Amino acid sequence: MAKESMKAREVKRAKTVAKYAEKRKALKEAGDYAGLQKLPKNASPIRMHNRCKLTGRPKGYMRQFGLSRVTFREMANNGLIPGVTKASW
Repeated sequence: MAKESMKAREVKRAKTVAKYAEKRKALKEAGDYAGLQKLPKNASPIRMHNRCKLTGRPKGYMRQFGLSRVTFREMANNGLIPGVTKASW
């Protein structure tokens, strides 16, 4: 399990990215890199980190499912993911 503070930090970053998305796009199209430098660091989508939707684990993330490999394996063993059998992974 990830710390609650780390999950909260990611949520805050996501809100900041959404807030400045239009402004970043306009500055990039205009080529105003000095203006981009003045935006907050967390306004860049590059600073977002993928985390497992259930546990918040940052490592071993599988984009297709939005889960970490550990959670995916547990769910597949319990038959919670349709179409996945143990022989397929």
